[in-house]
Amino acid sequence: MTGTLVFDPLLPWPLLAGLAALCGAGILLALWRGLSGWALRALAALVVLGALAGPAFRQEDRAPLTDIVLLVEDRSASQGLADRPGQIDSAMAALEARLSARPNTEVRRVLVKDGAENAGTEAMSALAEALAEEPRGRVAGTIIVSDGRIHDADRAPDLPAPLHLLLTGQPEDWDRRLIVANAPAFAILGEPVTLTLRIEDMGAAPAGPGEAPLDISVDGGEPQRFMVEIGRDIDLPITLPHGGRNVIQFSVPEAAGELTARNNTALVQMNGVRDRLRVLLVSGEPHAGGRTWRNLLKSDSSVDLVHFTILRPPSKQDGVPVSELSLIAFPTRELFLEKINDFDLIIFDRYKRRGILPSLYLDNVRQYVEDGGALLIAAGPDFATADSIYRSPLAAILPARPSARIIERAFRPTVTDLGSRHPVTAGLSNEWTGDWGRWLRQIDVLPEAGHGQVVMSGVDDRPLLVLDRVGEGRVALLASDHAWLWSRGYEGGGPQLELLRRLAHWMMKEPELEEEALWAEPTGQTMQIIRRTLAESVPPVEVTTPSGEIVVLDLQEVMPGRFETMWRGPEIGLYRLKNGDAEAVIGLGPAAPREFEATIASGAALEPAIDAVRGGVQALSDGLPSIRDVRIGRPAAGRGWIGLTPRDAYVTRNVSLTPILPEWLVLLLAAGLILAAWLREGRR
Repeated sequence: MTGTLVFDPLLPWPLLAGLAALCGAGILLALWRGLSGWALRALAALVVLGALAGPAFRQEDRAPLTDIVLLVEDRSASQGLADRPGQIDSAMAALEARLSARPNTEVRRVLVKDGAENAGTEAMSALAEALAEEPRGRVAGTIIVSDGRIHDADRAPDLPAPLHLLLTGQPEDWDRRLIVANAPAFAILGEPVTLTLRIEDMGAAPAGPGEAPLDISVDGGEPQRFMVEIGRDIDLPITLPHGGRNVIQFSVPEAAGELTARNNTALVQMNGVRDRLRVLLVSGEPHAGGRTWRNLLKSDSSVDLVHFTILRPPSKQDGVPVSELSLIAFPTRELFLEKINDFDLIIFDRYKRRGILPSLYLDNVRQYVEDGGALLIAAGPDFATADSIYRSPLAAILPARPSARIIERAFRPTVTDLGSRHPVTAGLSNEWTGDWGRWLRQIDVLPEAGHGQVVMSGVDDRPLLVLDRVGEGRVALLASDHAWLWSRGYEGGGPQLELLRRLAHWMMKEPELEEEALWAEPTGQTMQIIRRTLAESVPPVEVTTPSGEIVVLDLQEVMPGRFETMWRGPEIGLYRLKNGDAEAVIGLGPAAPREFEATIASGAALEPAIDAVRGGVQALSDGLPSIRDVRIGRPAAGRGWIGLTPRDAYVTRNVSLTPILPEWLVLLLAAGLILAAWLREGRR
């Protein structure tokens, strides 16, 4: 029970002050006039004013509340190294026993695990959530058992009591880590990109030669080893071997005595992209579709286009003055002998033999394709004549031969069964709403035995678009010169832009348009495995985890020629995929897990929050500190001890009020004093 004096005035305090001033003025008037009863009148005024102030004696029935101590247990990945799990277990058990034995104390345990999406140890966020559930007036202190590698220290809450950190680990701990300082997501094929690496020793590292071996592997291939100086930034130039995703793995062998090898490996995934696509377009004669080809290629800023149109053959004598002809000669020798390998794609649009390009030059084009180049033939009526480009050295690489028949009939291009699985034409109908417009002319071609893939057909299912691989290069034959009708919107038009874009990228060997391809798209620890093939079915895919375990997964067909499955990888690292003859590698998780960026115990990250409430940092390797009570504002840590602040919180169960001046007593005192003053003044 506690008692205090309280006031509950019957009138507002300003009005009560005014009455007191009025009473004081009356008493002064009595003194000025020399009235002998002024003292009695003053006492009467005090009694009345005191009664109006409402004085009372308040008594409270209080029940004490326990102090709350938050015990934060860090069980993140870095706390699983060396003997730290045992340190945590023994420290938590001893702390809970000591705090439970402390009078008037409750313990709240807060468990901290790895944050989502490589967020690291989010101990401050967990502490803020725990504090939000407890009355601040009862929190006597917070004790964190951790290695101090807290990744959200900047989100430390406003603490009402001391914060202490008990560090796990040993003084002799040391670790070696590999750091990739900068790794761009994209790189231009054929141009080196510089990565900055660093091998760093942390903690009580033993004396050594100052160098460490560094292994570099691309796409899971055989690693190459280099000796690298420790503690120094290394600029490493790398040229990507192919387009699409390139997985580069850097690793340092585990050294004897280091805490972990989890930070000795870094995975860098970079996409190889072409700088610019260099295209040579040769139009055999002016026609309505020629401008369509030019506009299509020039609309792409990544395309460097060289376009020549043969306006008239050299043998034609029509009397046109030389000054009105082309200002420059057709540089045939320079283009087809000296610089042919500078082009990524050569297009012959309705070209026929006229003596401008001799057989030697066309044979050079054939060699260019076999060595890895790309050739697209957009055939017109000339392809079916005796002057056809087929009747040249190019016949050895073309996937179909002309039958000398030109079909002048309207038809609607369709995708073949094979084309529905081929990446150039698969799902092409989804790129255009409504029916495709008709074309009005087709050149009848006959596919060569054992060569070519017919992905689109025209009149009476005759081949319209034939694709083939020749040596290291690729060839495409479009047996019509009326694709331009789609771009003009004839009968609704069609997906000409998407078709030609895919066709060009397939000929450029872009990985996303390969017929037989296996790859995976990672999202955190989950990968979407995708298999594209021209076959009707595929076997299960074999996944080899970083630890060497083999997992067999069935693939489901989601669309013709495309099979997929989703799988969550059990660990961070490099995974190898195999399905038939197709192989791929994929890295799951971050390039360097945040939990293992720094593994040596340190309280530096939490020092600002600890100093703000006068807490302390103690190493468990020196023994578990004792626990003392300290007053608010006093230092709460010292050598071998940590302090908690008793809060003396309570809950009030009952309150009683007893008036000091009852009404009857006020009436008697005031009336008696006033009467006594009147009588005294009357006798005088």
